[in-house]
Amino acid sequence: MSLTGICHRESGMGKTTWRRLATMVAPVLLAGCSILGGSKEPATVYAPDPRVGSDASWPRVTWQLEIARPDAARSVDSLRIAVRPTPGELQVYKGAAWTQPAPDLVLDTLLRAFDDSGRVAGVGRRGEGVGADYELLLDLRRFEAEYDGGSVPNVRIALGARLVRNDDDRVVASRVFEADVPAGGTAMPEVQRAFSQGLGTVSTQLIGWTLIEGQRDAAAKR
Repeated sequence: MSLTGICHRESGMGKTTWRRLATMVAPVLLAGCSILGGSKEPATVYAPDPRVGSDASWPRVTWQLEIARPDAARSVDSLRIAVRPTPGELQVYKGAAWTQPAPDLVLDTLLRAFDDSGRVAGVGRRGEGVGADYELLLDLRRFEAEYDGGSVPNVRIALGARLVRNDDDRVVASRVFEADVPAGGTAMPEVQRAFSQGLGTVSTQLIGWTLIEGQRDAAAKR
């Protein structure tokens, strides 16, 4: 596995020379060592292809839903694919990128899956003009590969969700959905497949929960 974020200092300079040179090039070095910064290197672009399941027990609802783009830390809200070689160290895969930042991958997956399910009267992004009865507020907490001391990474996804009723801004229910999927190997295509599986698992769980909790609230309001 090749990772970015590894920098080192060359020795052999006098202290005065080193201080002068460091003053001039420090901004460049900092930019070059930034684990989460941009990169000029060519990148292979990956798009997760999650399989979102469906359950016959899910209710078919007459209300409409809007979904907000997930909030996320800068380390997650990025085209770069995050990896933790050790628990306290966050890096990115060299020469690899997502087609969209992770929050947009999650949002597009959910919109498509809700629509494909045929279980909701209407679904759209926040701001698209959908007359939504409920809104999903999302917090993408983790979207990364992690080694945990092993030779093959696990992909970990954690997505917090709050279902809000729009007419009174009341939180109907909240929950954190998580997936932990071992990759088939260290190569990026294998890691990407684990991301796809994890995203499919989290999305399936969230969709079923949203339909059930929203329908329970809608029935109670009648």
